[in-house]
Amino acid sequence: MPTKYVSTSGAPRPIGPYSQGVISGGLLFCSGQIALDPETNEIVGGDVGAQTERVLLNLIAVLREAKMGPENVVKTTVYLADLADFAAMNEVYGRYLGTKPPARTTIQAAALPRNVRVEIDVIAAY
Repeated sequence: MPTKYVSTSGAPRPIGPYSQGVISGGLLFCSGQIALDPETNEIVGGDVGAQTERVLLNLIAVLREAKMGPENVVKTTVYLADLADFAAMNEVYGRYLGTKPPARTTIQAAALPRNVRVEIDVIAAY
């Protein structure tokens, strides 16, 4: 099965040598997304809840481009600038991925790009 690369204007363009998503072996691996608005390339203001929503909308845009949706997500990794933000992140996360929740790892990172509060990556299966 050949590797396919996923790119959409519905999510921020990569700012380095990486793809928004890569399909291989029936799985979609989405690069970590931060709270960048794809239209303005600016960080969404507000608390971790607002940032989590933008992150998930970016990821869903990549999933949709690959003909998938949140229901296809099997694993996420959530990186928080501060674990004290867990409850607020989790409330928004649950609205998007809570029906049949995927496996998840959540960690506190020493620093995240552009000083955002949250970054999330996903793996999805066809």
